[in-house]
Amino acid sequence: MATLTFVYADSTAVLGPLAGRPEPFAYDLCVRHSESLTPPRGWEVIRLAPETIPVGPSRDDLVALADVVRQRGRHVVDQPLPLVAGARHGHLRVLSGKID
Repeated sequence: MATLTFVYADSTAVLGPLAGRPEPFAYDLCVRHSESLTPPRGWEVIRLAPETIPVGPSRDDLVALADVVRQRGRHVVDQPLPLVAGARHGHLRVLSGKID
């Protein structure tokens, strides 16, 4: 959720956006701990809120997805896979014999 760093010279704790890579003396916090953080006595906390913009699928994303679905639907299987007893097809296995 957030990364906590300290500026010891200014007695300041900085709680900012989650760091993209590991940094020495930086601590990643979950939502609960970042919201309940209290600094040591005499210290200040600076909370840098990330700029969040709601992102959803764009029209281009939906069109691309529809194109892929259409492409996959056009591939017609001419010959079904032969069903051989005991053979594996992906994660499935064909069993021989009748089921009562």
